[in-house]
Amino acid sequence: MKKGIFRGLTLIVVVAGLYLMSRHHGAPVGSGATGTGEHALAPDFSLPDLTGHRVELSTYRGKVVLLDFWATWCDPCRDEIPHFIELQDKYGGEGLQIIGVSMDDGPEPVRDFCQRLKINYPVVMGNAKTGELYGGVLGLPIAFLIGRDGRITTRHIGATDISVMEKEIANLLRSSAAGI
Repeated sequence: MKKGIFRGLTLIVVVAGLYLMSRHHGAPVGSGATGTGEHALAPDFSLPDLTGHRVELSTYRGKVVLLDFWATWCDPCRDEIPHFIELQDKYGGEGLQIIGVSMDDGPEPVRDFCQRLKINYPVVMGNAKTGELYGGVLGLPIAFLIGRDGRITTRHIGATDISVMEKEIANLLRSSAAGI
């Protein structure tokens, strides 16, 4: 019962925070060649995956990347992940690479969750520094779409209709394949 109340209160706080952020921060964050603004170069990172191996974002240059900040305790995050698994299956051969950045405190619940859902993309353990690189992760989920050139094209704060993301991914794959 207490766990349900805590989750409910957490969800209310996250939704209120996202609402306030969207009202006051509707424009992309950052500008110039780095940062998290639209078409800014995505900040590189080297983070451990669930087996302890380092994963670097820069190794995925040339692919369209969906970078998903999430946590096992976040209900909207857990709802999106099965759709991300489907997107990785559907578009992986065309150059999509999803990377999950868990903001959980430790890898144990993440490892169990990933095994249960059979997540088919890399999941790394993020931290406050990683969140800061991407403009601060004040609520979850937050997803960034990154083009083949390593530039952020879109930022989604909060749960997003998967059809919207799929359309953006398909457009990025198509335009970058055509050299546009």
